[in-house]
Amino acid sequence: MLNRRLFLLGSAATSLFSVACDGQSAPAPRMASVSGLSASIEIIDDRWGVPHIRAQTKADAFFGQGYVVARDRLFQIDLAHRRELGRMAEVFGADFAKHDATARLFHYRGDLEAELARVPREVRACVEAYVAGINARIAEVERDPSLLPLEYRILGVMPLRWDVRELVLARGGGIGNVDDEIRRARLAGLGLLELDAVVAPLRPAWRLAVPEGLDAAAVSVADLGVLNIGRLPFGPGTPTLEPDERLDRTQAGSNAWTVAGSRTATGRPILANDPHLGIGGFGPRHVAHLTAPGLDVIGGGAPGLAGIMQGHTDRFAFGRTNFHIDQQDLFVLELDPADPERYRHGGGWKRFERHEVSIPVKDGAPHRAVLRYAVQGPVISHDPAKRRATVLGSIGMQPGGFGSFSMVAINLARDWNGLKEAFKLHPSPTNFHYADVDGNHGWQVIGFVPQRKKGDGLMPVPGDGRYDWNGYRDFRALPSEYNPKKGWFASANQNNLPEGWPRDRIPAFSFRDPYRYERVAEVLASQPKHTVADSVALQHDVLSTPAKQFLALLPKQPSAGATAAARMLGGWNARLDAGSGAAALYEIVWRDLGKRMLEAIVPEQARDLVDEIAPSELLRRAASRPAMVDAALASGWSEAQRLMGPDPAAWRWGTLHQVRIAHPLSSIPAIAAAFPPIEGEGSGGDSYTVNARWLGNGPSWRTGGGASYLQVIDVGDWDRSVMLNLPGQSNEPSSPHYRDQYAPWINGDMLPMTFSRAAVDAAALSRVTLTPKGLRR
Repeated sequence: MLNRRLFLLGSAATSLFSVACDGQSAPAPRMASVSGLSASIEIIDDRWGVPHIRAQTKADAFFGQGYVVARDRLFQIDLAHRRELGRMAEVFGADFAKHDATARLFHYRGDLEAELARVPREVRACVEAYVAGINARIAEVERDPSLLPLEYRILGVMPLRWDVRELVLARGGGIGNVDDEIRRARLAGLGLLELDAVVAPLRPAWRLAVPEGLDAAAVSVADLGVLNIGRLPFGPGTPTLEPDERLDRTQAGSNAWTVAGSRTATGRPILANDPHLGIGGFGPRHVAHLTAPGLDVIGGGAPGLAGIMQGHTDRFAFGRTNFHIDQQDLFVLELDPADPERYRHGGGWKRFERHEVSIPVKDGAPHRAVLRYAVQGPVISHDPAKRRATVLGSIGMQPGGFGSFSMVAINLARDWNGLKEAFKLHPSPTNFHYADVDGNHGWQVIGFVPQRKKGDGLMPVPGDGRYDWNGYRDFRALPSEYNPKKGWFASANQNNLPEGWPRDRIPAFSFRDPYRYERVAEVLASQPKHTVADSVALQHDVLSTPAKQFLALLPKQPSAGATAAARMLGGWNARLDAGSGAAALYEIVWRDLGKRMLEAIVPEQARDLVDEIAPSELLRRAASRPAMVDAALASGWSEAQRLMGPDPAAWRWGTLHQVRIAHPLSSIPAIAAAFPPIEGEGSGGDSYTVNARWLGNGPSWRTGGGASYLQVIDVGDWDRSVMLNLPGQSNEPSSPHYRDQYAPWINGDMLPMTFSRAAVDAAALSRVTLTPKGLRR
């Protein structure tokens, strides 16, 4: 439930901090000299640990961002950077060498200087300064090891220095949607392709067909090769530590909407955004405020990526949700029986480009690996015995396919037209939302769309040249809207291609169920005088459309075993509140019903391929199986009693749906001891409510992800904007900002997003001045 009093206080930041922050006097300002600055900068931390950086140049402002990210999240960004560079084994041992080899397979093989030359000079200078800021903080902890985060002392390692070229070199190589291609081909090989719609109905609707020349029966999980390498070997339970933006295909998403001033109570636009990211490990956002002549931007950034991803400048607010572009293809190559270093292509044989790498290993001999590349991209599987290899074609490995400079370009833009230049640097698929101080609001899909000679990207294809790519299109070939007549615009990962969009230009078929979008649209359309408080309430809305539709399937005359469950759910409002017992029962029954349906419709030989069911498909099929619904109700009631006790009045969804955040390396006992988990509270919502709080993997009912960062921007009256960033700004348990946003996030108590100079000064708790090394003070 929202705490209205805290919300109102949070909307008026100056008032909140007019008393000296709970009566405490701020500590004395600190001074430090660092390398990489052109002039002094001031860093002001407010009571929620948000750093406000005041600089004399734009580049120095981004230097400050790099410095504070490294101050608050050094181990997080260093571990991710080390992994992407393929430099894990040199500090953690031989078990990590194969992971290093895989990371290096996805390093760009072209001209790095040519790639950097694509970036406008000012943007490049700001990103170089960001990297210098990270290095400046690393230099500080090298000089004073007492400043090292605890992980380094426990593991006996030191952080890596960064180089801007590494941001162009490391392209990443996750599975993406290639496992979907494998699944479809294997189902086709079994003659069961129609079952793919059970897992992931195609949106827009499309007819699946096996590509010409593909032997679907020969496709197997082995074709994923090194993409299926598994988790980093820190210990049992260690997550894969994939980049934060890479999430399970059924969950990845976000909500965003803009409301025109003509439909708000103040006459100013409102922009709301809550990116749905992993919950349970490192916080995926770090909030910062960067100020310099010609630059004033605040919001959430991805740690280790220069710039702000969601937030506002002094001119416009911006947000983003995942759009859907199929940016990867799996190519199956036929190897030359006389020479497995050659593959069939273009009517003849081509030789792989080979690179032998030597990977340093702690306390051991270097690990040697051979990296192969075909014309389509990196070779992920090479099997001479089967005369077969597979290649991952991806936008990320194309010239210009790096996105590490795009956020800075967006932050430096001054208006809608200026943003269009920035979009040219943004390869990842995104619904970009915009609203400005002149009253305009817009939506533009950005990202790079591969141009295929042939095929739709839904299954693996022969790598003989017929299905190769011949370039890509950028945002100019994708939909947009500016000042829509209805006065609002929303995206929640639904299929938002305009009506009549050309079928030969459909970028993907993986758009999500429209439940969240439909609820957002219903609310926005009904509010002609929308407010910031309304947006906050909508972000925390837990009305479940699938639950409403399921309630219509309750049996009129349930069996004896199902009667209690049917009665309890029959009086429920379909809201997944944390304090609702009926919500807990519904989730248990829903899971049971899904398992029963899969057992009923999926043959034994396909159950490893079809192990989940889309909600729309489950509801459609359950409508004609009342006995199955009855059985799920009876079984669910028994399971609810087992999990929560015999008294239904004591049941709560939040009792099951706990929010627990632990260090990703907590399988290491010393790490677990030094980094206490943040836990103790439960959450409402699930995958299909606007207040997204989806379940984690496995049998647990714990929250696995959702809207960990939230913002609502009052465009033009910036100090009335609010935000939340779970669990806090710092990864250090000794910091007051390690978990200080956990309780507000659980309760939906939004916090002030202080922006004006007066509001920031009123909220200040500490000040640090960084000066260029060698400068006389």
